Amino acid sequence: MLNFTVGPVMSEDAVLEVAGKSAPYFRTPEFSQIMKENEAWILKDMKAPKDARCVFLTSSGTGAMESCVMNILNDKDKVLVVNGGSFGQRFVEMCQLHHRTLSEIKCEFGHQIRREQLDAFKGQGYTALLINMDETSSGTLYDMKLVSDFCKEEKILLIVDAISSFMADELDMAELHAAAVITGSQKALALHPGIALVALAPEAIQRIEENPEVCMYLSLKLALKNGERGQTPFTPAVNTLLELHARLSEIKAHGGIEAERARIQKTAEDFRAQIKDLPFALASEAPSNCVTSLRPAHHNAAKIIQIMKDEYHIWICPNGGALSNEVFRVGHIGSISPENNAELIHAFKDMQKRDLL
Repeated sequence: MLNFTVGPVMSEDAVLEVAGKSAPYFRTPEFSQIMKENEAWILKDMKAPKDARCVFLTSSGTGAMESCVMNILNDKDKVLVVNGGSFGQRFVEMCQLHHRTLSEIKCEFGHQIRREQLDAFKGQGYTALLINMDETSSGTLYDMKLVSDFCKEEKILLIVDAISSFMADELDMAELHAAAVITGSQKALALHPGIALVALAPEAIQRIEENPEVCMYLSLKLALKNGERGQTPFTPAVNTLLELHARLSEIKAHGGIEAERARIQKTAEDFRAQIKDLPFALASEAPSNCVTSLRPAHHNAAKIIQIMKDEYHIWICPNGGALSNEVFRVGHIGSISPENNAELIHAFKDMQKRDLL
């Protein structure tokens, strides 16, 4: 099966080699050294500020999102949440669950955030802003400089979900002045699921240390403390962390994160160039390199996904909720090439001949 979803994605051979081995015992100096290298490499690739830390949680990206809401924020915070799709809504629901005072900045599905939307909340005492850098349900890459400038002006703590955008889109944590940046193992890192990563700037670390402990398994206090010795507080997804080391080593050996990002961008641009004559409309006005969200003109999106899987042995990505029959997505991350794009385009054109597209 060819996998054009946005996670889990297809992995490179170096990752699969690690994945095929039994998990070793991990409370060892050797594993601690690997973890310290993982942390250093991730912070470098995120362009994190001085004295930043990165912690590794055994969860999906959603676990890291909730951990930030629980550990960095507290009940005195007044929070803004950018909500332009399923994952913005997830931040809203987390804040409600954990009794954070919040207001939503509503973005229409597939639309870019505008300065006037932010300015509506100026001078009102907001202390934090949560945003999904790439709202993956629509594939929309938000204007992070715009958001960052607003947060700097208002002295607002910026927490960024970069789960699908890290490595696919330009990200400079220090330049954004982001307090926390989240990503996950199964997206552009192209590992097996199981690990969420949170890069923390000093201001986030200070808040974590000062806030009362409210959880155990998703505690960032415990994660930071154990990370000092290159460990995690509880048994992690050991092989996924070893996969991470192998993957980062490969990226480093082949031109670094800039080269990997350029490869993903090239794959995305190649796909978008080839669909111009197909009966699709882009669902986002500001697409991420990670994924292209499409509205078919004539046929049900869910039916197209089903036929593609059953008859062509290709996975493309569904959309949840109210848009499940209207929108589907094609991912550009993982071990996907322009040659793979050609196979997908051939399948689409064959469906078109059969009046299924």
